[in-house]
Amino acid sequence: MLGPMEKVTIYHNPYCNSSVNAVAIAEDLGVDHEVVIYRKNPPDRATLEWLVDHLEDEPTALVRRDSLFKKLELSDDDVATKEQIVDTLLAHKMLLQRPVVVRGDRAIVGRPKGRVHDLLSE
Repeated sequence: MLGPMEKVTIYHNPYCNSSVNAVAIAEDLGVDHEVVIYRKNPPDRATLEWLVDHLEDEPTALVRRDSLFKKLELSDDDVATKEQIVDTLLAHKMLLQRPVVVRGDRAIVGRPKGRVHDLLSE
């Protein structure tokens, strides 16, 4: 289970089922966690850089490829480097994939939801 110094943070969108599931999993497991509603409190440059550096997925997975991504006429080439990913997410906070779950010095995109359970129950 969690070590005493392992903080858990969930970057959450309450309108996203996957994100709601991540919070529910943390609560079901009794894991003390902080929920960050990133629409209201988007991560700053330093936080985004930390997430990119500690993400267990490919860093570009932090960026949603949704209708906003298409509307902005972005492509994978626009979010290929750490700097591009961070700059894009600073400019368009709603492109942050959700949920992003951080445990200690590890971060994951919480899809599928089983990944959240695995991370928080180790």
